Amino acid sequence: MYSMTTSPQETALPETAPGGHPQRWLILGVICLAQLTVLLDNTILNVAIPSLTREMDATTADVQWMMNAYSLVQSGLLLTAGNAADRYGRKLMLMSGLAVFGVGSLAAGLSQSPAQLIAARAGMGVGGALLMTTTLAVVVQIFDDKERVKAIALWSTVSSLGFAAGPLIGGVMLNHFWWGAIFLINLPVALLGLIAVAALVPESKHKAGDRPDLVGAVLSTIGMTAVVYAIITGPEHGWTSAQVLVSALVGLAVLGLFVTWELRTEHPMLDMHFFRNQKFVGAVAGAILVAFGMTGSLFLLTQHLQFVLGYEPLDAGLRTAPLALTVVVLNFTGLGAKLVLKVGTPGAIAFGMTLVSAGLAAIALLGGHGYEGMLLGLVVMGAGVALSMPAMANAIMGAIPPEKAGVGAGINGTLAEFGNGLGVAVLGAVLNSRFASLVAVSAASLPAALAGADSAAEKARIADAFASGLETSQLVGAVAVLAGGLVAAALLRRAERAESA
Repeated sequence: MYSMTTSPQETALPETAPGGHPQRWLILGVICLAQLTVLLDNTILNVAIPSLTREMDATTADVQWMMNAYSLVQSGLLLTAGNAADRYGRKLMLMSGLAVFGVGSLAAGLSQSPAQLIAARAGMGVGGALLMTTTLAVVVQIFDDKERVKAIALWSTVSSLGFAAGPLIGGVMLNHFWWGAIFLINLPVALLGLIAVAALVPESKHKAGDRPDLVGAVLSTIGMTAVVYAIITGPEHGWTSAQVLVSALVGLAVLGLFVTWELRTEHPMLDMHFFRNQKFVGAVAGAILVAFGMTGSLFLLTQHLQFVLGYEPLDAGLRTAPLALTVVVLNFTGLGAKLVLKVGTPGAIAFGMTLVSAGLAAIALLGGHGYEGMLLGLVVMGAGVALSMPAMANAIMGAIPPEKAGVGAGINGTLAEFGNGLGVAVLGAVLNSRFASLVAVSAASLPAALAGADSAAEKARIADAFASGLETSQLVGAVAVLAGGLVAAALLRRAERAESA
């Protein structure tokens, strides 16, 4: 069983107070600001799509690549970036990530063609991968066991804040400036982050003499990129289309080669023996299912708000904000960290995942006829995410030796991407299957089905069938999240008992 004690091969941090680095909370604020900028760019571009289409004469395919180039490159490089941070220094990689992200943002803001903007977004994805892995690794390094859960809770809160604030900030910027401003606003943040990181963050790295695992880095990057591409494009092209299936199969085959190589090489980038650790496996299962429930439900919610309750896109987006805001409020009050200290990590995960499941069920059963029932479900879901997500991130990082903190952060980010894709794929498939079983239409979407209806009664029947499909898929998600949460908690509890014995 691994522990979070300092490895003899780990660069020692400067002398600190018993609670951790003396400037740890200030450092946490700096790295959270850097991370927030990365997360905003996952959603901020959504509101600029009409402007880009009009001013750049961008095609639908161009816009899709503008959106996907960032997340695709970032997801594919997470493990490699984490390994680089462990080997060459987390502070160095954090500063490199800020610099690359800043240069990419400048190039994006000044782009004159869709191709230039796509390339710039890919460059920003490289910087984003470095930032997402090193920020969590630094948190693990500068906080002791007593405060680490609270620090990780605040770190994870930034994800929810970025989700909620991205479209709002983008809308405000576009009301006053041209579309390029949504990228150029990153420059002062990146510059401020570089100065603060250079002055405040201590360097730490794994000083072992093992050789870099270049083959593992290449295989993981290719495999992850192919799988994430299949996940991203699945809803658009269809999960059984040749484009998606070939990408998924190539990605899985390359990841299989990656696992084989990592088991045989003397100095693996990712030690596969981590997966023999019940604490690690339990946290992995829980992390995937939280992302599954949150992303899958939001995928369904936006359709529910627009197609069933009749809200405009901006109004629908604003009405999903209570979920993210609940996460932010509860984590800033430290409630999640207090619960972990009081009932333990397994108890916090079980309770949090039960709330996520209950929120999904409330949305399914109470949200069909008005927003009030949906609001209750969103708040309950947010409370569950706030209580369970930090506990699981802490469990993952606690199950990995400190010299591999960057790889641990890469695993955490990769799991979130898989969970996001699974949520959209599985719950979307349930929705489509239920909808198709209730109405005999060939249209692939609700608007197309309504457009082909012959009468008001037929339109009402189609809308009711779609609402029923939404309810079924949300209930399936609720059951999956509840079962997964209880299994994850049971595995963690068993691991803790074995450790104490």
